[in-house]
This record gives sequence, C-alpha cells and structure tokens, in this order.
Amino acid sequence: MPPLDDGLGPGTLLWEFLGDRRFLLTLPRAVSLQMLHPAISGAIREHSTTPKRVWEHERHTIPMLTGIAYADRDLSTLIRYGHERVKGTDDRGRRYHALNPELFHVQHATYVDTLFTMVETFIRPLTPAERERLYEECSIWYRRYGISARAMPDTWVEFQDYFADACATLRLGRDGEFFREQLLRPDAWVVRWVPTGVVRELMHPRARELFGVEGSDRAALAAYVRWRRVVAARGPEHRYVDVARRALFPRNPDSRTTASSR
Repeated sequence: MPPLDDGLGPGTLLWEFLGDRRFLLTLPRAVSLQMLHPAISGAIREHSTTPKRVWEHERHTIPMLTGIAYADRDLSTLIRYGHERVKGTDDRGRRYHALNPELFHVQHATYVDTLFTMVETFIRPLTPAERERLYEECSIWYRRYGISARAMPDTWVEFQDYFADACATLRLGRDGEFFREQLLRPDAWVVRWVPTGVVRELMHPRARELFGVEGSDRAALAAYVRWRRVVAARGPEHRYVDVARRALFPRNPDSRTTASSR
C-alpha cells in the first residue's frame, strides 16, 4: 500500500498539537457537546462496549482517531468497520447511522473546536493565518476517515459559523442526562485527574448552559495551565502521547508508527 502523501507530517501544526497530552485533558469540552446530540449519546448507550461509561468509550476511541492523523498509510477501513453497524433510533424517535456524513462530521467538529481551545489556552494564541492553516490540516485529518466531506466547511471562518449553528441545535435529552455526572466530574482515563473547576471552566458555553453550570473558576484554570506547561517542558515524553512522539521524534527516520497511542 503506498504511503500517504496528503500534506500531513512533520512541520504541520496538526502534528505539533494533536498529540499533545493537554488535548486529552481538554476532551470534556468535546464530549459534553457530543452527549447533547441525541444521536451521538444514544449511539454510545446502545452500541458502546462500555455503554454506561463514556470515558471508557473515549479511552478506546480517541487513540484510533489521533493515530489516523499520524499514520503513514490509509486506515479508513478501521472507521468503516467500527461504525457500519452503529445505527438505531434516538430519544426523539429519529433514526441515525454513525456513518452519515453530517452526523460524523459534527462529532469531528467538536474535536476541532477542542483542539483550538487547547492550543490557545495551554500553549499560545494563534495568528489568523495559523488558524486557517491548522483548520486546513484538520480537514485533511477528516478526509483520512474516508467519510464524505460534504458537511465540512472550507475555511476556519466558515467553520465557526457552522459550529455555532450546530451547537444551537443541541439539547439535554434522556441519554445526555444519563451521562451528566460523568461529564461534569470525569471518573476514568486521564481526564479523571483534571480538577472539577477546570473541567467546567473549559466547557463550551452551550454545554455549560444546557448542563446548568454556573459561575467560573478562572484562578483554578490559570494555575492548571501553568502546571501543565511545566510538565510539557520536561521533554517530549511528558508532552506527547506515544503515537505522536514516535512520529515526531523517530529513532529510525525511515520508520513511523500507525495508529496506537495511550
């Protein structure tokens, strides 16, 4: 199978940021939005191997999605294989299929929003040109899934309008309510170590509104950001998940990893 040649690789912003461990720590932002989408939260409860534990589900899902961005070969069959049987009816009585391009993309969009939030919270502000560049690279990442990109906006500016509209349609339904406590106080995987005040401070405003999160804890977030910067500065093994570290700092320049991380 020929190697991928789509523009992702060393020197790209996506490779620099996506495998940063701080992206994992910011994931409650993405997942809380996902659980407010009836089809996504319904699919987790009906089809996940850990239907009552949303963070155990993410523990298995995120490494695959991240690994695809760093892969040196086409791994889109993993996406189709893992999602083709995920279908059903949400709590509004509407049918869904996980491979529907609109549904698949809105879930991806929550990760894009979270990635940008992580970078500008924990690392540094991005210039307008860097935002467009990073978004373009996120779009390449999405195309690697092998799902139709018909729902994907062309630019970062267009994405912001798209995402605002998508968030406006979210609501707290039966399945979202089921996961509420796990979202506000993660109980598994790496996110269980993120302070509660930080989790809530990093949540998207729409999720804060629908889950009834009031007040703020900016001091806790500022302290956490400072601490995570110190940790990341200790070296690549502290900053990056395994799949990113092996891709960015290969012992053998001719070898790269494919799709595992932790």
